[in-house]
Amino acid sequence: MTDSKPTRLERIVTEGGAQAAILTIAHPPLNLFDKALFEAIAADIEELAADPPRAVLLRAEGKLVSGGVDVHVFDGLSPAEGAQLWQTLFARIIHPLEALPCPVIFAAHALCLTAAFEIALACDIILAAPKAKFGLVETVVGLTPSMGGPQRLAERAGSGRAREFVMTADLYDARTMADWGVVNAVHEDVDTAARTLLAKLAEGPTRAHAATKEIIGAWRSGGVAHADSVTSQVSGQLFATDDLRGAVKSFLEVGPGKAKYTGR
Repeated sequence: MTDSKPTRLERIVTEGGAQAAILTIAHPPLNLFDKALFEAIAADIEELAADPPRAVLLRAEGKLVSGGVDVHVFDGLSPAEGAQLWQTLFARIIHPLEALPCPVIFAAHALCLTAAFEIALACDIILAAPKAKFGLVETVVGLTPSMGGPQRLAERAGSGRAREFVMTADLYDARTMADWGVVNAVHEDVDTAARTLLAKLAEGPTRAHAATKEIIGAWRSGGVAHADSVTSQVSGQLFATDDLRGAVKSFLEVGPGKAKYTGR
């Protein structure tokens, strides 16, 4: 553990002129989630929520994405204190991350355990290197993952896979996670692939991406009927955006795929 800030939040501008952000976990040697790392990520997400970019990439540097949670975080907690811990992590990390009005990518280059994987599951798209492995191994201290991992894994892979994953506490490789639909793609150079995707999404119709997240969020909370009930209003608002108006004009004048988006 070092005295420096365990995360780094960078605001960048893509070649196409779009604002994007890269949040890097940099907490050697194992990127363990201790109080300092939890606090740093929460503060970074708060900053992103206050001034959202047009796309975000979460990544880590070092030999591991994360070796898990520093067990000192759990030592001596009462049931009430344990419940408060999870409520705080939902309120300050998981839910605000999911609510960002832009695409959020997670890139896993190596072993990704517990809290890091639960954060990944709160992102929109997960990319992985072939050597990456994933695990929710909280049973080693008598816990179950409690930052939303089981339910978000079940959403992507099915409830049976989620039970297997959590109860066995085994490690699963990137290809298996891709086969299960948890990882979106596996890349030899995952960092380059993630940065390329970050630029593509940041330069896209940001308001439309936010609408997509809102509609899928409605499905997650209430199923297809609920999503249908909000789609007309959510999608209808896009007709007031400069991006939709400009893209329709561009399509009619020069054909598809030539529009430039500003995020407005």
